[in-house]
Amino acid sequence: MEQTKSNRPPSKTRMLVFISVLVAQGMILSFIETMLPIPFIAPGAKLGLANIVTLAAIYLLTFKQASAVVLLRVLLTAVTFGSLSSFLYSLSGGVLSLLIMAGILKVFKGEISLMGVSVAGAVAHNIGQLVVATIMIHNVLIFTYLPILLIVAIPTGIFVGIVARILINYLEKVKFMR
Repeated sequence: MEQTKSNRPPSKTRMLVFISVLVAQGMILSFIETMLPIPFIAPGAKLGLANIVTLAAIYLLTFKQASAVVLLRVLLTAVTFGSLSSFLYSLSGGVLSLLIMAGILKVFKGEISLMGVSVAGAVAHNIGQLVVATIMIHNVLIFTYLPILLIVAIPTGIFVGIVARILINYLEKVKFMR
């Protein structure tokens, strides 16, 4: 998180606005993603556009604030555009992805690129969703689908990482937090 010119952290109001903007961006990206006719080999596989916002939040905010962004985005998106099952899938994938990406950033400070962190987040998101699917259908064999999802997670994670880097660079350049 950047400091203001007087070396004070951004005001609570400014931080609340920034978090709200990230939540809104994540909701919009989630909604747009549902409208994209992406012909993936793996049914249900998506680009993970909302993860762009999660990555930006992890890089620019505290873990607690980034968690708020993810939880609010998932909840508000489900209430506005989704269902209980979409909420459960998004929550499990989003929270596991957040934990893995934040953990990687903390442990490997600067040693792994944003694209690498993003791919790890995409993999974690898929695993989180498969755990929920296993519970919902009472069948662990759903995990046989994991290798296909892992193959899809690599290019989608790279794409999300590239876009997240552009967003983070822009926000740092315009000193949005000041």
